[in-house]
Amino acid sequence: MAKKVVETPMMQQFYQIKQKHPDAILLFRVGDFYETFCEDAIDASEILGITLTRRANGSAQFVELAGFPHHALDTYLPKLVRAGRRVAICDQLEDPKLTKKLVKRGITELVTPGVVMGDNVLKHKENNYLAAVYLSSDFARAGLSLLDISTGEFLCSEGDLDHIDKLLESYQPKEVLVERKQKGEFARRFDWRGFVFDLDDWCFAELNNREKLLAHFGLQSLKGFGIDHLSYALSSSGAILNYLEMTSHHKIGHITTLRCIDRSSFVRLDAFTLRSLEILSPMNSDEGRSLLEVIDHTRTPMGGRSLRRWLTFPLIDVKAIEERQSVVEALASDVPLLQAIEQALSSISDVERLISKAAVGRIGPREVNQLQLSLRSLASIQEICQSSPAEVLHRFAEQIDPCLELCEIISQTLVPEPPLALGRGDTIAPGVDTELDELRSLASGGKDYLAQLQERESSRTGITSLKIAFNNVFGYYIEVRNAHKDKVPNDWIRKQTLVNAERYIMPELKEYEEKILGAEGHIAALEARLFAELVQRIGLHTQTIQRNAQLIASIDCLQSFASCAQRYEYTRPKVSDNLSIRIEAGRHPVIERQLPLGQPYIPNDVCLDTEQTQIMVITGPNMSGKSALLRQTALITLLAQIGSFVPARKAEIGVVDSIFTRVGASDNISRGESTFMVEMQEAAGILNNFTSRSLILFDELGRGTSTYDGISIAWAIVEYLHDNQHGRPKTLFATHYHELNELEGRLDRVKNYNVSAREIEGKMLFLRKLERGGSEHSFGIQVAKLGGMPLSVTDRASSILAQLEADHASVGQANPSEPKPKVKSKSRQELLHIDRPQNLHGVQMSFFQLDDPVLEQIREMLLKVEINHLTPLQALNKLSEIQSLLKMR
Repeated sequence: MAKKVVETPMMQQFYQIKQKHPDAILLFRVGDFYETFCEDAIDASEILGITLTRRANGSAQFVELAGFPHHALDTYLPKLVRAGRRVAICDQLEDPKLTKKLVKRGITELVTPGVVMGDNVLKHKENNYLAAVYLSSDFARAGLSLLDISTGEFLCSEGDLDHIDKLLESYQPKEVLVERKQKGEFARRFDWRGFVFDLDDWCFAELNNREKLLAHFGLQSLKGFGIDHLSYALSSSGAILNYLEMTSHHKIGHITTLRCIDRSSFVRLDAFTLRSLEILSPMNSDEGRSLLEVIDHTRTPMGGRSLRRWLTFPLIDVKAIEERQSVVEALASDVPLLQAIEQALSSISDVERLISKAAVGRIGPREVNQLQLSLRSLASIQEICQSSPAEVLHRFAEQIDPCLELCEIISQTLVPEPPLALGRGDTIAPGVDTELDELRSLASGGKDYLAQLQERESSRTGITSLKIAFNNVFGYYIEVRNAHKDKVPNDWIRKQTLVNAERYIMPELKEYEEKILGAEGHIAALEARLFAELVQRIGLHTQTIQRNAQLIASIDCLQSFASCAQRYEYTRPKVSDNLSIRIEAGRHPVIERQLPLGQPYIPNDVCLDTEQTQIMVITGPNMSGKSALLRQTALITLLAQIGSFVPARKAEIGVVDSIFTRVGASDNISRGESTFMVEMQEAAGILNNFTSRSLILFDELGRGTSTYDGISIAWAIVEYLHDNQHGRPKTLFATHYHELNELEGRLDRVKNYNVSAREIEGKMLFLRKLERGGSEHSFGIQVAKLGGMPLSVTDRASSILAQLEADHASVGQANPSEPKPKVKSKSRQELLHIDRPQNLHGVQMSFFQLDDPVLEQIREMLLKVEINHLTPLQALNKLSEIQSLLKMR
């Protein structure tokens, strides 16, 4: 904050208000502008791209200044909030025309990333959650609460840190509240990169927060919510209510319940699985697509938000899954029915957020009209479901309450096309209020009266060019050109002299002015009162309309599934409690939608169970489709368990309770964790948490360390998954370690598969078909050619590979002339011992004749290279350096 010396009165007012929210950008209303000062101005100018200037502030002082017109608030406010800034909106609380002193100002709204009501900031198909996290003293458990103030949805949960981390990843809150002294621990224990705001410890006090929750919901006990025993969840939930008070959000009647998230009812998807399977967002936002993008054919904002939740919380209850499937089948098999529901849904606005706005008194006339039109469309959906031959749709019809009486009240109260906001045109319909109708008649008759007055005075004075007009300074006046001013009668009073004219007033005109302006003021006050009464009546239906919104969201999600089934040729999977997964001609739901027109997706069969094929070891070259096969199996399973049809000719899915993935390469430099460390931590998390109903995907495990370390770890993990006492998780293990093919002969439930590819005249042909048996080649050099590697590099690599394979065949043999024993005859320990050279000196590389000084120099150069820390560019540079040495020979 700038140093205060002798400030102007307005700047003194600014500093006083700023002290209440020092961490927020204060938008200070000055006339027709919102101004920012000092550090706020510097930040705002950078975020908004507006001009930063300076202005005088009392004696020999200047302050930074940046502002924008008040009517542009909807343009600039979202930019500040999306930049993670809290914004305090300070408005003028009185009319500047009615005071000669400094205008009274105050904060009318504090907007933060997690507390937003405006449509200009919110995304229609995404919730805008505020979260609070409270850690136990030993940091082993935590409580989490989530609130979307724009919909009134209030959730909480309690559990270990992995559970809380998964919920944060699933719900993606825009802002997280933590206790100030726990902020460091939160950063260390959660990989959260969003906006975090710390609060004083009293905000999380359990006893006070319990009382606060009871008072808000008007309850004697929280047992009905199922959270009475969850002390950490109560602490975090109360912290959110405290934060709402701190941010001046006092009207929260639309928050009508607190729901506990029961993780036992849903498939466990950890944070990494959500990201690696690209369920909600693609890893490459420029080119990729997420599963959500492909299957989202919802027609309403509520449906879009629910679909996100369904994807991150797949069901494990077979009956609940089959109920969803039955609705999807009824819609997909009846095209006219589906089209009728789609059309009705398309005319429904965001009733969930509209009723929240009504409950807090921030809804406009046009939005109220949208609400009643949406409720009438809801009645249409009810009729469609009732008339459908599918009995599963009748249950929806029974639960819908379109509030037709409320619709009639709204329709009768508002004009057919109400304005966006009060004061921008007539809002209340004629006939609603007698006094309002009389005032409107008086105001509307004003033009006729003024025309008659102008004609009368023109005839009386002989001034044919006189005109009657209005401005905010003088009100109504008569303007006469100078050429006729000698005709002005004595009862006119001169008020202003212009270059070519004079302006006058007369008693009759001023009397009319008072009457007409008084009528307009009364009209505005009456409309505001009548509209407020209407909004209050709407608020009485908050819970009913919220239930309607939830029903509409479910119907919308199910019609979206039916639409996918029709468009993409999805089939209904058979879901059961058994422990097998059988997929015939399965396809990746995202990749098949991205293929060039006319190029088919190659389907594949996958069969996993706990008796015959528990673990599939899948080999094959890069780009052959191993990763796609793994992911499509997981995505088909996930789609089946959210009630959707699936991209396969046939599928039988035994419900899984968790899906784990360990794919790709990543690091966490901020925590000092290498790629391999992250890989091992994620693998350990899987091995410590799987059950017999888990589905596990391992893709290239162990590639972050040396070859033999990687093989050893991968081999041991496969053995552990096969032989452990905690269950037999169904596992897909894609690898380039061809040594793992040996496991089929050693472990009963391990089966080898490969994704086929062929090398034809030095070129790769990817068949992308899953075949029985392991592959012996990775075709890495051929793939390098496809990647654009210089021909000289790939040719040299081919030569080196041939030499290495020839030399490797003799390593560990007493007599090189004797044939190398088959790998199958060795134990795993023998295999690793024989195939692992002690160091590079022990490997005889025939293409290095060490009596050649140049080759000796190259040998020494290679020994000094730290391969694990070598970037691709450094490798190419080193190769170029070696090539230069060889050319000098």
